[in-house]
Amino acid sequence: MQARDFFNPALLELDNPSQRGADLTVFEEGDTQAPGKYRVDVFLNGEMVDTQDIEFSLQRDAEGKDSLQPCLSSGMLESMGVKVDTFPVIKASGQCVNLAQAIPQASATFLFNQQRLNLSIPQAAMNSTARGYVSSDKWDQGIPALLVNYSFSGASNWARNNETTDSDTYFLNLRSGANLGAWRLRNYSTWYRDGEGQDHWSSINTYLQRDIIALKSQLVLGDSTSPSEVFDSVPFRGGQLASDDEMMPDSMRGYSPVVRGIARSNAQVTIRQNGFVIYQSYVPPGAFEINDLYPTAGSGDLNVSIRETDGTEQNLVVPFASVPVLQREGRFKYSLTSGQYRSSNSDVEDTPFTQGTGIFGLPWGATLYGGVQAASKYQSLAIGWGQNMGIIGAISADITQAWAKPENAEKDNGQSYRFRYGKSFVETGTNFSLASYRYSTEGFYSLQETLDTYTDGRSAPFIQHKKSRAEVSLSQSLWEGAGSLSINLISEDFWNDNRRSQSASVGYNNSWNSVSYGFNYTYSKNGYDRNGERDYFDDHIFAFNVSVPLSQWLPNSSVSYSMNTSRHGSTSNRVGLSGTALPNNNLSYNISQGYTSQGQGANGNAGLNFRGGLGEINVGYGYDRSQQRLNYGVQGGLMVHENGLTLSQSLGETVALVKAPGAKGVNIMNQTGVTTDWRGYAVVPYASAYRQNIVGIDTTTMPEDVDMTLSSQTVIPTRGAVVRAEFKPNVGQRVLMTLLMQGGAPVPFGATVTNEDGNASIVGDSGQVYLTGMTGSGKLNVKWGNDSSQQCQVSYSLVEQKENTGIRLMNGQCL
Repeated sequence: MQARDFFNPALLELDNPSQRGADLTVFEEGDTQAPGKYRVDVFLNGEMVDTQDIEFSLQRDAEGKDSLQPCLSSGMLESMGVKVDTFPVIKASGQCVNLAQAIPQASATFLFNQQRLNLSIPQAAMNSTARGYVSSDKWDQGIPALLVNYSFSGASNWARNNETTDSDTYFLNLRSGANLGAWRLRNYSTWYRDGEGQDHWSSINTYLQRDIIALKSQLVLGDSTSPSEVFDSVPFRGGQLASDDEMMPDSMRGYSPVVRGIARSNAQVTIRQNGFVIYQSYVPPGAFEINDLYPTAGSGDLNVSIRETDGTEQNLVVPFASVPVLQREGRFKYSLTSGQYRSSNSDVEDTPFTQGTGIFGLPWGATLYGGVQAASKYQSLAIGWGQNMGIIGAISADITQAWAKPENAEKDNGQSYRFRYGKSFVETGTNFSLASYRYSTEGFYSLQETLDTYTDGRSAPFIQHKKSRAEVSLSQSLWEGAGSLSINLISEDFWNDNRRSQSASVGYNNSWNSVSYGFNYTYSKNGYDRNGERDYFDDHIFAFNVSVPLSQWLPNSSVSYSMNTSRHGSTSNRVGLSGTALPNNNLSYNISQGYTSQGQGANGNAGLNFRGGLGEINVGYGYDRSQQRLNYGVQGGLMVHENGLTLSQSLGETVALVKAPGAKGVNIMNQTGVTTDWRGYAVVPYASAYRQNIVGIDTTTMPEDVDMTLSSQTVIPTRGAVVRAEFKPNVGQRVLMTLLMQGGAPVPFGATVTNEDGNASIVGDSGQVYLTGMTGSGKLNVKWGNDSSQQCQVSYSLVEQKENTGIRLMNGQCL
């Protein structure tokens, strides 16, 4: 036997020998808490899967030690990926499964001080799911809501010479919508008043959207654009059903090769890329495959290490490179579009068309893709192949055959050939983000080129009939401390005007002791056919910039200098100061002064931007040789929901509504400027769709009369949803009450005190208990045993105070 430390609870009764204390046996082991319902973060094999209320009961293990064990239902375990049908005990247990007894080698550990439940379940008892997988039954379609995003800006211009005139201009951008269930209605409109006082209203697009979970797709009805993986993107008004990559786990999105190998024992598999460990797991003896690597954007081969139990190690290299079209093995991505072509030119006819595309990931790093487009005046077929070629890189090649009938022209046909290449050379630090070349025969027209010609004689727009386009994007990391170099090249020419457009840019960036600087050079050349002779216009632009932090003298600020000059233009120099202020960096500022050659003279700008919980406001002033300008603006969002109206910062596609009634002026964690309003509501303007988002309350900013048991919530919204993160603050006074029984003896140590809202506290030494959220008057139930003699009630009344002075001290008589 082994001795252990023991505290005799009878010692708590020394001052009151005639009074029997509370039952404290549950705490005697020192690492146990009272059974009951607790809200916990659930971690399965080291990865957080949920946050929920779970009932815990006191259970004794094989060693005779008591611990709190969770009551897990069979449905809960099944949603976590447990093979429930394999374990009859789970089915028989129904709503309260003893995990350790139901699944061999499984365990549940409750870390009370962290409110965290660690579940350990052998991989053999789990269904195969991708890393980062979130079950679709946990996706939240959100609450009904009306949404408006607004951005208003205005400017007053005053002329400084006869070259310009005084004017006032205004611009309003509105993105509004409504959510009901899984449906999202959206509209984008603008209003503009020009310098002559003329108003211009435009409705850019309107559409209705929802997700189709069974197909991992999005359905869009109304105004939208078609995907661009196979064909050029085309604006349309109609309907579209297309795959949504956001619905896939992060480890299944994009392209990454399948890693295959053979283990001789229970081996550890470690995968490194560019020297960093990106995956580690354990596999049983035999053949294995790993198909849920997170996408890495084609940046380096994979080094796989298989370490056996006897210490021996196998090593292999999986060459890896990618281009945009590549898909994982077995992944099928599709789109179906049908509607009317919607041109920005109001004179162009709304011609109906239909388009379908498909991309399928094959074994051995291959991808097959293709599509079809059909309209009364146009038809095309496309087929292509993508291949991860390992150390050589990744390529894709496709051909499109088209039959077109432009207006007032004979029917024609032709082909377009496209080639794309991507590769990262880790040894030299060279990365081809994308190199592509497309060539179209003279008889080839794209769908948009063809339909733009149909104006019913109202106008004759000039259509650029593309011949070829080549582009290269290259980045190069130099030796240590030498910075990086980037190069971009584009060349494009056309069949119908003998014109060629070329551009090139070179950039260099580096830093030294927190001072960052960069050089950029841009060359552009455009050619035109004038009377049979080609005329060229070319220009060279050079720019330099440097930024120096001033944190030692002025926090969160920096001073910068920039210069740019062009061959056919002027040279300008500018010095500026910018930074942020206020405790949460809500206020940003900038001021700059410049000078431009060729008679343009001095110019300057200054601006302030404040980002608060109700939106953003900005104001600025600028001047140059010809005019002065005062500009101003306000932007933000508003949401109407079942609990009223809430103002916010500009809203993203998917948002979260914080509901904490009575907790006003509380900051939301990791959200600059977002605070609860006077009612206790706030909007988190950006959330990730189909992912776990943790919405947290900054408890250090809560008012004196507010206390909160739970300070964070996990929400998993669908695309475009407004999900609610609901908190239950205890609003009221904070009291340290000494509870006395009849005769003046204190209530026993360890007694439980429950208020009328069901919130419980434990009595400490000398009958003292800390209570929060106390109303002006009420009753408290006190219990330290099951007998009626071990229970009593306290009636209290708090005298109203003009100012909240913190914790109040008072006595309470327990009757």
